[in-house]
Amino acid sequence: MNLSRRNPFHNGLLYSGFNQDQGCFACGMENGFRIYNTDPVKERERQDFDGGIGYVEMLFRCNYLALVGGGSHPKFPPNKVIIWDDLKKSHVVELEFPQEVRAVRLRRDRIVVILDETVRVYTFTQKPQQLNVFETCHNPKGLCALCPNSDNSLLVFPSRKTGHVDVVNLSCTEMAPLGIDAHKTALACLALNSVGNKLATASEKGTLIRVFDTSSGSQLFELRRGANKADIFCIGFNLDSSLLCLSSDHGTIHIFSLGDTKEKKRPSFASAGNIVKYFGSTFSTIRLQVPNGAQCICAFGSDPNTVMAICADGSYYKYVFDSDGKCSRDIFSQFLDMTDEK
Repeated sequence: MNLSRRNPFHNGLLYSGFNQDQGCFACGMENGFRIYNTDPVKERERQDFDGGIGYVEMLFRCNYLALVGGGSHPKFPPNKVIIWDDLKKSHVVELEFPQEVRAVRLRRDRIVVILDETVRVYTFTQKPQQLNVFETCHNPKGLCALCPNSDNSLLVFPSRKTGHVDVVNLSCTEMAPLGIDAHKTALACLALNSVGNKLATASEKGTLIRVFDTSSGSQLFELRRGANKADIFCIGFNLDSSLLCLSSDHGTIHIFSLGDTKEKKRPSFASAGNIVKYFGSTFSTIRLQVPNGAQCICAFGSDPNTVMAICADGSYYKYVFDSDGKCSRDIFSQFLDMTDEK
């Protein structure tokens, strides 16, 4: 969630994003960065700077983070990626580019840097070596997904053709990318599940979310958020990829059930009458309204049937839902008011 250009709450928050297993989230601030445990929510670390951090990418829970400067007074130039060692409290790697960095993705063996029209792959070493450069269409949101699983080296990004996605196996880059015709309009969001065999995409129209098999490119599901246009901020799978959640600028979180495509019968809470077909697509099982309609990112919790929302106004919500699709708010907190002593 990039707020560098449009955070109406003036609370110093420039960016928030989850780590690879959604167990933590990082916040870029006008004066540094902060790291939080997701569930239960707790501040784990903060680093104060005399400048802003517009992008933070964690590497699971280890001491390395990728930082990009941002805000009104950036700590680092926005065309540089800084690999920060939080044990040494210093940067250990610096990569410079001819234009602003849109996003960064990390694996234990790779640094992936997303620019406006290219995705660049480097070794994660003290002196990174560039391994690959992939061309994309204009990609100002820095859309890209890197599978964190050590057994799967998939990298996914918008292709040069609008609405299409390229799936690349970084362990075998001599193979041609798998191209997926995902949407007719430009992409707004994409996400891989934890093992990298499913890809979810949304377009700028924001009405349909499609889920694809990354090995064949075949469409597994078409999910309908609604009939009206919306900006999709975040898409996430739960651990076993049986559920999918998303957040939008309508101040809502939607939860979908992903049943077996070979089964005619849906999972239990999907068969309770809450799933509705609309021209071949499936409406969400659960729809949550976030208080105040603040922009947010969402992820499933460590407890079964829970989902969390991290909001631009500094609020944190944990919701619990049941097999009938009923949902209630379990926890509310203001994470920006926390300290690492609490």
